[in-house]
Amino acid sequence: MPADPITVIGITPDGWRTLSPAARDAIQSAEVILGSPRQLALLPTESFGAVRIAWGSPLSEALPRLLEEHRGRRISVLASGDPTFYGIGTTLVRLLGADAVRVIPQPSSVSLACARLGWAQDQVQVVSLVSNPVERLHPHLQPGRRLLILSRGARTPAEVAALMVARGYGAGEFTVLEQLGGPAERVRTATAADWSHEVDPLNVIAIRCPADAPVLSTSPGLPDDAYENDGQLTKREVRAVTLSRLAPVPGQLLWDIGGGAGSIAIEWSRHHPSCRAIAVERDPDRAKRLERNAAALGAAVDVVEGAAPAILDGLEPPDAIFIGGGATAAGMFDACWNALKPGGRLVANGVTLETESLITQWYKAVGGDLVRLDVQRASAVGTMTGWRPAMPVTIWSVTK
Repeated sequence: MPADPITVIGITPDGWRTLSPAARDAIQSAEVILGSPRQLALLPTESFGAVRIAWGSPLSEALPRLLEEHRGRRISVLASGDPTFYGIGTTLVRLLGADAVRVIPQPSSVSLACARLGWAQDQVQVVSLVSNPVERLHPHLQPGRRLLILSRGARTPAEVAALMVARGYGAGEFTVLEQLGGPAERVRTATAADWSHEVDPLNVIAIRCPADAPVLSTSPGLPDDAYENDGQLTKREVRAVTLSRLAPVPGQLLWDIGGGAGSIAIEWSRHHPSCRAIAVERDPDRAKRLERNAAALGAAVDVVEGAAPAILDGLEPPDAIFIGGGATAAGMFDACWNALKPGGRLVANGVTLETESLITQWYKAVGGDLVRLDVQRASAVGTMTGWRPAMPVTIWSVTK
């Protein structure tokens, strides 16, 4: 814990000129000033008697070391715009506690972008690609939506435009706002399909999705053909019912046991950007296929290759568990039940008599809800059309 609270100061590309008196005082009285090389360069050349230190890389490792090295000294930290909006301010509060951090914000890049575009901030979805792959944009591309994307650097706009074109969103209005709030600010607009400009590394992307673009909803039950699979796939109707029992909650973690094509883990993660899933798959080819599906659909899924229940030991405790494969492996239900957090949901699907027998035993022991789902699909019967039944699925769900 530092002797005085660390002061985190938001700074725009306009630099010293637009800082408040409180921010200037904090910088002038600091013994140590931390920030990126770009942020440090925005200060006047005089040092105010402070040591200026650029962040090391990776920041997650450099930051604790720097704080320990300068313990007891007055520290000011420079951040872009609003330090608590995807910024270093949040990281410092997590490390040191709110009482040890004082934040002096400036307008965030999102606030500045909305001001330039005339967009209402409360009607805009913000997506950060600073530390996420561009594929994480997929769930947010929906007809008529407005998105603001925080870029990783100069290549991000081209990557986003290419992804939009591949998804059928090439006609979407595509605006890149560079160096917001500074003397070199620039705003350029095209369609995603026509975007071909080189840009400054400090940029924000604004997208207005076309109203007639293809729909790939974040609601449970994506079309089966959205997944690359070898037949090991929880079908659309069963998937929707299963996910309704798993009840995705923002910020929670799912274990998907016997991941197969990954449809349950992927649709759990697509429910909200903060939903996460660990998919366990013993077959190497299926594990790789699952990773491809997660990337193609923009889902935050970690794939663990190995056989459950042994491979489950040491994984982060889950808020929900789906057992879709390997249910009859010795100790599977015990391991999952013991790992599940209090209040967590366990759902198991079975199509064989052996799995049904285990499910029934657990249902009698701990309760829950037990249903059997029969699905029939229309298909050709000669020159006519008839109903062709799929195998019935027994679904057991319980809250611990």
